[in-house]
Amino acid sequence: MSHLTSRRGLLFGTAAVSAGALLAGCTSNDNKDEKPTANDQPAAADKPGKHVTIGFAGPQADHGWLNAINDNAKNRAKKYSDVSLEITEGSNDTAAQIGQIETLINKKVDVLVVLPADGKALTQVGLKAMRAGIPVINLDRVFNTPQAYRCWIGGDNYGMGLNAGTYIGEKLKGKANARVIELAGIDNLELTRQRTQGFDDALKNYPNIKKVARQAAEFTVESGQAKMAQLLQAQPKFDALWNHDDDQGVGALRAIEQAGRDDFLMVGGAGALSAFQAIKQDNGVLKATVLYPPTMAASAIDLARALGQAKGIGGLAEYEIPASITLYSAVVDKDNVVQYMPTGFR
Repeated sequence: MSHLTSRRGLLFGTAAVSAGALLAGCTSNDNKDEKPTANDQPAAADKPGKHVTIGFAGPQADHGWLNAINDNAKNRAKKYSDVSLEITEGSNDTAAQIGQIETLINKKVDVLVVLPADGKALTQVGLKAMRAGIPVINLDRVFNTPQAYRCWIGGDNYGMGLNAGTYIGEKLKGKANARVIELAGIDNLELTRQRTQGFDDALKNYPNIKKVARQAAEFTVESGQAKMAQLLQAQPKFDALWNHDDDQGVGALRAIEQAGRDDFLMVGGAGALSAFQAIKQDNGVLKATVLYPPTMAASAIDLARALGQAKGIGGLAEYEIPASITLYSAVVDKDNVVQYMPTGFR
């Protein structure tokens, strides 16, 4: 899998590895005139090389972020005349996804890109691909062992919480006895625990701030509305809210509007187009969102192409692509939302 060849750089487009990209999306208050254009960024700058067939397997696109993952992968592959993309029908059933990946292995694709429905459950099929000589780009949900992939690329859940907490902390640092609440995602997911840990760690830097309540929703509009309504009823006075996910944030904003509340600031998590639009309008409680970029799928295609052509990455001295890449969770507010608007997804 490692080839010590001359490194004609694979230049990532800014949508691929830049310090801001994004997390969960929502469709409920779209502006149809604004179409996400994350993959309008230029693809790799080098000339076409050896043809590479990339197999792509992800979970069912039952969430705005997952749908954006699929779109980013497809659109990125189309920008390369030397890439063919074999994409499976997404499934949340681990047995079905394993079968789809085994089909790609049997087709002898050059490189696999896998966003597993369950990293632990799909580790063995990742190992099977690697042992068959097919390098694997493990996208976001990590396999149990690095032996199951050549390169991991994904978001920073702890960093999301850390940056959300720091943003809120800076906004409230002059306020005595400030109170914040948290609308988390699915509690049995490690990513939710990491986001909460980052948030709590950030707040430790602001002794004037106390987190007074937390509810866990389910990354859906309906659960966001229901859990936010409970928080509002239980907490008649607070200064800031961090919501882990912009899909459930649509429901949270509905509950806030129904309660007639506008006495606090809200920070989201994702990078949905609807969140960007609300931040740009600046006429409600939502003031910022912390990104978890589905453009990582476009970057994964770049990395897979580089592996298939035995190239490194432009701007780095190494002959090989890195073993892991963690994307930065930038905070988007009214000062920079125009820059990130093209990367918003529905």
